[in-house]
Amino acid sequence: MSSDGNKKQFWKRNAAKVPGSIQHVYGAQHPPFDPLLHANLIKAGNKPPPATPGKPKKATTFQEFESITSDAWDVGDDDDELLAMAAQNLNIEVVMETANKVIENHSKQQERQRQDDTIELEQKEEEEVAEGEEEEDEEDRLDEGEVTSTEVSFASQSSPYTDGRLVKSHSEAPIGSPKDAAGEHAALHRQRSLPHRPPVIPLVARMADQNTSGTPAMTEREASRLDKFKQLLAGPNTDLDELRKLSWSGIPRQVRPITWKLLSGYLPANAERRESVLQRKRQEYFGFIQQYYDSRNDEHHQDTYRQIHIDIPRMNPDFLVLEPKVTEIHIDIPRTNPLIPLFQQASVQEIFERILFIWAIRHPASGYVQGINDLVTPFFVVYVFEYIEEEVENFDVSSLQEEALRNIEADSFWCMSKLLDGIQDNYTFAQPGIQRKVKALEELVSRIDESVHRHMQHYEVEYLQFAFRWMNNLLMRELPLRCTIRLWDTYQAEPEGFSHFHLYVCAAFLVRWRKEILEEKDFQGLMILLQNLPTMHWGNEEVSVLLAEAYRLKFAFADAPNHYKR
Repeated sequence: MSSDGNKKQFWKRNAAKVPGSIQHVYGAQHPPFDPLLHANLIKAGNKPPPATPGKPKKATTFQEFESITSDAWDVGDDDDELLAMAAQNLNIEVVMETANKVIENHSKQQERQRQDDTIELEQKEEEEVAEGEEEEDEEDRLDEGEVTSTEVSFASQSSPYTDGRLVKSHSEAPIGSPKDAAGEHAALHRQRSLPHRPPVIPLVARMADQNTSGTPAMTEREASRLDKFKQLLAGPNTDLDELRKLSWSGIPRQVRPITWKLLSGYLPANAERRESVLQRKRQEYFGFIQQYYDSRNDEHHQDTYRQIHIDIPRMNPDFLVLEPKVTEIHIDIPRTNPLIPLFQQASVQEIFERILFIWAIRHPASGYVQGINDLVTPFFVVYVFEYIEEEVENFDVSSLQEEALRNIEADSFWCMSKLLDGIQDNYTFAQPGIQRKVKALEELVSRIDESVHRHMQHYEVEYLQFAFRWMNNLLMRELPLRCTIRLWDTYQAEPEGFSHFHLYVCAAFLVRWRKEILEEKDFQGLMILLQNLPTMHWGNEEVSVLLAEAYRLKFAFADAPNHYKR
């Protein structure tokens, strides 16, 4: 009994850590333990023992060592208290409060920085304008009548409030009272300090050459490119090498469906064989539907179908209530492009479910992996354009004929299968393809922009934490769908575009945000930025610059891999 009492006293008075002691884990999802915020986890009478100064006395003999550690694994009252405290669930309100505070503080910090930058820029521009006005005052006095008449005539012809143009100089501004002029002057500086963006850009651009100005009008150069495509496709045997060269800089919307089918290898280059191949492949796909789709609720396949069913219906919250047996595809369908009304339609979601389920059971080495659902959407949208002229975002696919819908579904399945054949190691067990590419991305960035690389290392940001999604979803979660379609024009034209060239696009994409990354001074800020990059207003101009930089990196590093190895 006395020995038990000694053990109890020793356990309570000794502050040294022993094997099996419960300690808090710090990290991205486990912030440092704060007694003020997590008071509910600490019992009233359970106070931490005071730290004893000095080093603990070392045991001089094995017997002494044994005597002071023999109770380390005993189960006693203290162990019960520790285990109960660890098992207690973390209060969800505390978790949400902490997360909201982090995001709110970060947002305020970013907003203050933006305001400071804007004020500083406006002050500089005002000084420049003031200097220019002083120099022009004498000339204005000499020829006041001429200047006034010029301004009046120009204002009558064009006002910045009638045509929505950005005012470029004072000579273009309408004449008004001094107060009005001052207000317009301030507005001018605000316009100059911010990038010119349209109020709304469609998520899926109508034209292949959609840019940030939102103007779908076809230029002379674009009309010439369209004619070149039509001439190339009209021949009895399409020159695929020439088609790839022409497609690298983007494919016009009118010929994109047939061009994608040719470049992906779904259709033959010989024009006479195309119709028969289309009929055979479409019949083959619907043969798979008849043969396998009814087995989706079988015990062997229900987990796969459930994940697909969830991923696709998260496009529509009404589909979140699942049947008990309906089990991976069913989960992912609703997550597919939830902001685009097209993908909230029940008939579209059913098409996606069939495509993904048939692909999964025909590829047992990988099966269905969350994220593959995203890879169907560009093909589906492009092949819908084959049958409609209006914008696709709000288009009701039920208005299409049944044969057209079946053709779109089958073509999307086969082209997605062709794409995945080249990157299937991204989705096999442990996803080794993605891990290799993320590691290669890290090595590449360390060579092309060491400052960015060291900055992320300093704040312990691992590339896998943000670039995994870039590889798994081919940047589809980072870019608007219109930009993804333009990006895939080049991927289809580039040899090993999806498997190899994508690495250099990701490197160029990361370095593109160099300024924003270096401005972030903590782990949370970097992760929020890298997972929510501001690309909503991107168009073809930005994607073309990104692809050009990626090609430069590929030219410099692809055939000389030792260049980016230390």
